Amino acid sequence: MIDLVVNFDTLHQLYRAYMPFIQPAGLFIATSESHYLGQELSIAYQLPDSPNRHEFQGMVVWINPLGASGGRPAGIGIKFLSDAELHKQHIETLLARELSSGDLTCTM
Repeated sequence: MIDLVVNFDTLHQLYRAYMPFIQPAGLFIATSESHYLGQELSIAYQLPDSPNRHEFQGMVVWINPLGASGGRPAGIGIKFLSDAELHKQHIETLLARELSSGDLTCTM
């Protein structure tokens, strides 16, 4: 059963959600639902210009509460637990140019 589904319509949305500082990597998911650190979830996500849905098991390692500083959206950061290197490689290939950007993300 999938706990959360997220669609990234643009590379900029994916860039803002990608968490390369989490080892091996992670994704930020905007949500107003209540979650806790260490919670394991099943996540499905769709990348820009891709008809395929990707799924992974993850763990909550970051929480942006409602009213987070810097106008960041409420949500959770999920660390990849399953097939982490595959997801990381695929995302970083798509974001090759954006990763050196100084643009703000949803987390930092």
